[in-house]
Amino acid sequence: MAKAGIDEESVTGVPPSMAPVAHELTPMLTQYVELCADHEDALVLFQVGDFYEAFCEAAEAVARICEVTLTQREDSTGEYPMAGIPIDNAASYLEPLLEAGYRVAIADQVEDAEEATGLVDRAVTQVITPGTIVDDELLDSGAANYVAAVAGTKPTDGTAESRATDGELVGLAAVDVSTGECLVTDGDRATIAEELQRIAPAELLRSPDAPEFSPDTAGVDWDVNAYDPAAFELDRASDRLGEYVTDPERRFSPAQRRAAGAVLAYAEYTQGDDGPLEYVSRARRYDTRDHLRLDSAALRSLELFENRGSVDGTTLFDSLDRTVSALGRRRLERWLRRPLVDRDRIEARHDAVAELADRPIVREEIRDRLAAAYDLERLVGRISRGRADARDLRSLFATLEIVPELRDALSDGDATDAEGDAPKSDALEKLHDRLDPLADVRELIDEAIAPDPPTEITEGGIVREGYDERLDELRATERDGRAWVADLEARERDRTGIDSLKVGHNQVHGYYIEVTDPNLDRVPDDYRRRQTLKNAERFYTPGLKRREDEILGAAERADSLEYELFTDVRSSVGSEADRIQALASAIAELDALASFSTVAVEREYVRPSVRSDGKIEIEGGRHPVVERTNSEFVPNDATLPRGSIAVITGPNMSGKSTYMRQIALCVVLAQSGSFVPAQRARLPVVDRVFTRVGASDDIAGGESTFMREMAELTEVLHDATPDSLVLLDEVGRGTATTDGQAIARAAVEFVHDELEATTLFATHYHDLTTLADEYERVFNLHFTATREDGDVTFLHRVARGPSSSSYGVEVAEMAGVPDPVVQRAREFLEATDPGEPSRVETADADESGQGEDSPSSKQEVLSTLREVDLARTTPIEALVTLQELQERLDDE
Repeated sequence: MAKAGIDEESVTGVPPSMAPVAHELTPMLTQYVELCADHEDALVLFQVGDFYEAFCEAAEAVARICEVTLTQREDSTGEYPMAGIPIDNAASYLEPLLEAGYRVAIADQVEDAEEATGLVDRAVTQVITPGTIVDDELLDSGAANYVAAVAGTKPTDGTAESRATDGELVGLAAVDVSTGECLVTDGDRATIAEELQRIAPAELLRSPDAPEFSPDTAGVDWDVNAYDPAAFELDRASDRLGEYVTDPERRFSPAQRRAAGAVLAYAEYTQGDDGPLEYVSRARRYDTRDHLRLDSAALRSLELFENRGSVDGTTLFDSLDRTVSALGRRRLERWLRRPLVDRDRIEARHDAVAELADRPIVREEIRDRLAAAYDLERLVGRISRGRADARDLRSLFATLEIVPELRDALSDGDATDAEGDAPKSDALEKLHDRLDPLADVRELIDEAIAPDPPTEITEGGIVREGYDERLDELRATERDGRAWVADLEARERDRTGIDSLKVGHNQVHGYYIEVTDPNLDRVPDDYRRRQTLKNAERFYTPGLKRREDEILGAAERADSLEYELFTDVRSSVGSEADRIQALASAIAELDALASFSTVAVEREYVRPSVRSDGKIEIEGGRHPVVERTNSEFVPNDATLPRGSIAVITGPNMSGKSTYMRQIALCVVLAQSGSFVPAQRARLPVVDRVFTRVGASDDIAGGESTFMREMAELTEVLHDATPDSLVLLDEVGRGTATTDGQAIARAAVEFVHDELEATTLFATHYHDLTTLADEYERVFNLHFTATREDGDVTFLHRVARGPSSSSYGVEVAEMAGVPDPVVQRAREFLEATDPGEPSRVETADADESGQGEDSPSSKQEVLSTLREVDLARTTPIEALVTLQELQERLDDE
């Protein structure tokens, strides 16, 4: 389906220029028009020989987008624009069509042109859409590619009612057609919106009664498809799902069945299958509450998968990805998108990472073996769909060959415990057992498929000699016949005395004996004329004709038998899809764990302790991405009791946002199963991470920076729990100072009194630091800076207490603001009474509006003392500072 700006009706469905004369078209173009009518939402590419062709308006689109020549087809009914792409390189042309917003229906010849009587039959064998791509050349090997469906239905029981706060339960199902993975869940609208951001489908199907969902992250985009509404009908969808799982009515809610049945029907339609996709055998129902929830704001601001503008474009995923296989890379991404909330599972992963970190020889041996693993999930998908070639089977064999070596590596080790046995984590023990060598499958492939087979599966040379006696006999006949022909030239030269006589072969006339004109008088009587050339004649003999028939007959029967044998082997391997997928999952998990371990060793990450009291304690914490690009990164500690609120002040550029993000990232990493960048860490299990960090707007969506900020704050204040971690940065800054400060203060009070969520609150509203005196669980932190000869140095160190200044003018000067502006700003500052900052009055303010918590000279003296860097202060400087402070107090 074309994107906005493309006249979709002119390039999909029946070509308008053909419609008036459809009854007069040639049989081939009539067939093309009928296929277009059956696939109105797609651009049909029609196989003609070695090319996929499009005609009329569709041809013009193909020529323009794929940058191929637009030609003309002329026949008795008229002249039509035509454009084609080569079949053997179709993927490179399909990609720009998909990027331009088209769905593409591939109409292949489904019968042999040489055997067809009249028009060759063609049928659409695959509809290629953004969410149902299966071609490796069009897929990111390290990322899943989902088509998702959403369906609405009213809740039917108390549990559903409690989860659907707006009164409606929404079902969500997502299928990766390339691997067979199928995920099913449900929830209220907000929960499903969040899941869609996490899944990031390439394509979204929507039932008529489902809410509308739009991408809320710059790095996420999906193609909305108005698929057949009948596919979402409950009975029909339940029947469809029942072909993949047993007892769907008991295992899945109505909303889940509607979404899953529809998306599976769509997957079958795009793959040209009339029945279920056999390799989609993992329709897995999950609860969103089983994982740490990260909404679109958190994914964006923590830069897990999308960078927000740093020079090198590094994300958390990029920083952690030391996987060596496509399977491992996808699994690592899944773990980061869905961190765990089950303490036992978290610690099991930590155990495995610790063991691999302590056993470097084993770890590197595992990684060396895993580097040879092919993408089993996508291989088994092609095998089960009947689209794998002989090389795909050999790739599967090569991967199965490394499995015994992986098992051996996990069984042995270079580290031993006190009893002399290699230590084993429970997770690695289970992985060892899950690494099924599939010996029967491996032996079948090795016995049946040639070690280095050709890509084409219909022209012979793919089945190994000795696998089938009938095939060996046919090959022997063909081989003997060719040997007889190879010797024929020498025999005939001896027999005729014609030294220039040649024996050859071509596709039209077959085998021949060629004699030049001057030697025709010496041609034997048993030669039969086959072809006349300009200076020679070509002949055959009854013996040569007999051998030719034997050779061609044996070759043809051998090729046919080879194809039959190959498809039988492929089908046998495909029947083991469940076992292959289970092995693929174990390999993926092992690779992700090895990646965590490698990063932990190379970057000195530590194993976090998982605590139950909700308190966050980090010593020497670092930002996992920033530290890689900043050699002078300053580590910082963090101590946050459960439900506490840290009000963080300090200059711009001093590190407040980085500090907050690194704490959140340590939590995400720990619950993903990774070690964390710190000297020591004791972390709780949190249910959600909320972020309101950084300024951004959505003008196209009608949201200003402040409106978006308030929308994100709204989500925090509605959904955070005492087990959540909340990051709030500069709340209220997008509006007037008085309004903004009022909102910020009210938000802190609400989080403290109502939510009791552990919170990091960075602000330039210094009056908010007085909240530490008013609320039990609020305390102040600030980032230190020094001023010397008018120059400010940011130390990037966090310390207890409030900051005395934001150094805004100094930061402006550092950024290159013209001197006149900087100097004028300083004049305004000097004219302002530093003891009278704007503030929000509280209930205990006095009549003058100042209140007993108004900043005084004493507070300024304390703040100055806190910021004195004793390690860099000389005795003379210390005395001068003390004198200045004393004079300030005397003046008061």
